[in-house]
Amino acid sequence: MAKITFIAFDGTTYNVEAENGSTVMENAIRNAVPGIEAECGGACACATCHVYVDEAWTDVVGEPEPMEEDMLDFAYDVRPNSRLSCQIKVRDALDGLVVRIPERQG
Repeated sequence: MAKITFIAFDGTTYNVEAENGSTVMENAIRNAVPGIEAECGGACACATCHVYVDEAWTDVVGEPEPMEEDMLDFAYDVRPNSRLSCQIKVRDALDGLVVRIPERQG
């Protein structure tokens, strides 16, 4: 289990306990975190689960794969720390992860 903190655009925080092997997106949906739409259900076929990984966590989370980078082209306000939350697998090393949700999804 890992604790993940989602910070909404308005600053509201949502603390979630996430099971290893699931994705950050799945945990946002299960816990009704607003701002994560996940229209494709986690197939990396849209950009509606876009998050900003807190800078302290970017190395631990890692870089996006090429397919994810292509989908990020459709996201709103992409930044160097942008990721699709459907592509971030929860593992022990992510305990304490902080992600921010953009103003809107792509």
